[in-house]
Amino acid sequence: MTGPVAALASVGPPRLLAGLHEAARLDRVAHLTQHGSLPRMRAQELVELAENIDLRGRGGAGFPFARKLRAVVESARRRDGRSVVVVNGSEGEPSCLKDTALLLQAPHLVVDGAVLAATALDAEGVWIGVTRTDVRRSVQAAVDERGPASPRVRVSLLPERFVTGESSAMISGIGQGSALPSGRRIRSSDSGLGGLPTLFSNTETFAQLAVAARLGALEYRSAGLPAEPGTVLLTVAGSVVVETPTGVPLPYVLRLCGLDVGQGVLVGGYHGTWLGPEAAWSVTVSRESLASFGAVLGAGAVLPLPETTCPVGETARVAHWMARESAGQCGPCFLGLPSLADALTEVANGGGPAALDAVRSRIATVAGRGACSHPDGTGRFVKSALDAFPEEFGDHALGRGCGRPVAGVLPLPPETGSLPLPALPPGGGGASRPEPEESPEKLVVDWTLCQGHGLCADIVPDVIRLGSDGYPAKAASPVPGHLRQQALRAVRRCPALALRIQD
Repeated sequence: MTGPVAALASVGPPRLLAGLHEAARLDRVAHLTQHGSLPRMRAQELVELAENIDLRGRGGAGFPFARKLRAVVESARRRDGRSVVVVNGSEGEPSCLKDTALLLQAPHLVVDGAVLAATALDAEGVWIGVTRTDVRRSVQAAVDERGPASPRVRVSLLPERFVTGESSAMISGIGQGSALPSGRRIRSSDSGLGGLPTLFSNTETFAQLAVAARLGALEYRSAGLPAEPGTVLLTVAGSVVVETPTGVPLPYVLRLCGLDVGQGVLVGGYHGTWLGPEAAWSVTVSRESLASFGAVLGAGAVLPLPETTCPVGETARVAHWMARESAGQCGPCFLGLPSLADALTEVANGGGPAALDAVRSRIATVAGRGACSHPDGTGRFVKSALDAFPEEFGDHALGRGCGRPVAGVLPLPPETGSLPLPALPPGGGGASRPEPEESPEKLVVDWTLCQGHGLCADIVPDVIRLGSDGYPAKAASPVPGHLRQQALRAVRRCPALALRIQD
């Protein structure tokens, strides 16, 4: 599977994106010419470097990297010194492309950071989890270019869905299990891949580590804020990856991309927070500044909402997509998120104050009850939209609307790009189903993986029927064209990853 490729830009001299104004991709020779050789560091030296530059994880939570590294060192000491390194190379939502840009165009920088950490830990190897075939090819080519003398690095292709990047899901997928969150509160630094202490962080974090190791702490701190040194990567409007020092005003970054704050800016992606126009005009690219408005940078997605689109419709589109991206393992995701998305659609269709009350009730219902952070993050996104656009939601609920179309500016995969609005068939709920048309595609069950959860039959009952044992009655079932999207949804939500669509 391939996907979009971002345009690149920088505020000031780039570090992570250095050299990419001259080449579409840096091979091993071009990488060494641009960045120089990678130093060798002991674990304690690496911890001190990460502390000195206050390196934080760039995948969402912003956890201090030095604390992760120290935790793995201490856990490995209790486990005969054994440990592993895992790079999270997945970007589960289409509003983020920064890590993909690094892996496609500067893969050696990412591998450098992972190998630097693995060598310092004397780890057993490096695993890089990705979800796109073009990314896998790029990273594997980089690994092959380094030759057998380099520490062992392996690349794993995992399912492309929102929850794949959750640490327990990725570690399980790399370990040949289901790439689904475990729901257990066990730190990967204690027990991760293969039960070993695991240093788990995302692509940009390891790339930043490789840059810092070459520059040294003093030079690294020459860019950005004293309290938050260095640069960060942002994905702006789902299409442009910008490297900027911390402390730069957010409107300046938007203008660099030909954009403005519009009706507001969503920061942190689809688990993030909306900033109203006034906040967006005054905020800077920094943790402290964003925190003053109740926001975090998260995975670095920055999504301005232009004046020409409907914020209620955009929120409903994303909520329906997030519901479909559920792992389907627990009620708050499998039942709560679709219910929340449906309630938003009722608001968009003029369902009255009761529809708005239902949205708020469903947000509260899913909070803190999932096996991972997906229901909490989705609820936070919707609540933030209610707070940022109260008049628009109120007008829609009362049937007045805002008069603007849903332009689809919040990026979603092409097959989910339109606002899903439920509609009864003519004559009410008893209308006959359309005759299934001929289709060359089939929904295929992998019996070696199927565990009889039965979710597929709930999602696409006209294709999958269960036998008396609770398992699908057929190994392969034709997929009519009008049911293809439901079949794709069943594939994505199968907890055992036992379904695929095949010609």
